[in-house]
Amino acid sequence: MAPRVYLQAPLASGQSLTLPEAAFRHLVQVLRLRSGEAVTVFDGRGGEYDATLAAVERRSATLQMGDFHDVERESPLQLTLVQGLSKGDRMDYTLQKAAELGVSAVVPVITERCNVSLDREREARKFEHWRGVLISACEQSGRTRVPTLHPLQRYVDWLDSQTAGPRYLLDPMAARSLARTPVPDAPLSLVIGPEGGLSAAEIHAGTRAGCIGVRLGPRVLRTETAGVAALSILQALKGDLGDEPG
Repeated sequence: MAPRVYLQAPLASGQSLTLPEAAFRHLVQVLRLRSGEAVTVFDGRGGEYDATLAAVERRSATLQMGDFHDVERESPLQLTLVQGLSKGDRMDYTLQKAAELGVSAVVPVITERCNVSLDREREARKFEHWRGVLISACEQSGRTRVPTLHPLQRYVDWLDSQTAGPRYLLDPMAARSLARTPVPDAPLSLVIGPEGGLSAAEIHAGTRAGCIGVRLGPRVLRTETAGVAALSILQALKGDLGDEPG
């Protein structure tokens, strides 16, 4: 299988273009591809292209675009993950797996128990880093669209925002099981707390804002584990996990 790479610029069959620095580093310096080797390219607008490395120089490479394939690997479930900010690798892991599991969008939120402090400069760098994590996961998993990454915001501000469809909030003390909760044919949001979870006040605020409290089971999961488990359940119930190949 040819390596896949995301290019932000709009693509077209027959186009010849110089690889951006990040794509050059990945394909040529890391994967050691040479002139004439095949690559699969997508621009996030749906579908993907065959392409060939037409020329590889020491510091640059040219890509020749080939046929377009109108493939669709996006989940029918329009799911937004509202994730409490967690430290370093935990946040990266959550975003990576969320992209692999087909989320449409991610909203990182600051909650009472977030043990991370970001100034504006660090926040901007984090945003670009998180977007890179999502893109890399889409390249690896075969997705043709990159999930929307919303700016970091306060949890209470997100609660006050207008969002389409139901909002589910993970609460280990909730009476309702996520696996036994009917999932409607509508966009939905899933709220997951950071390390230490959401506070009782935050859960109460979520309920007052219309969130539906749901639990995963009898054990309390780490934030990065909870995300994988909950997203897998929702994709199995209403998404495309377990679908027969088309």
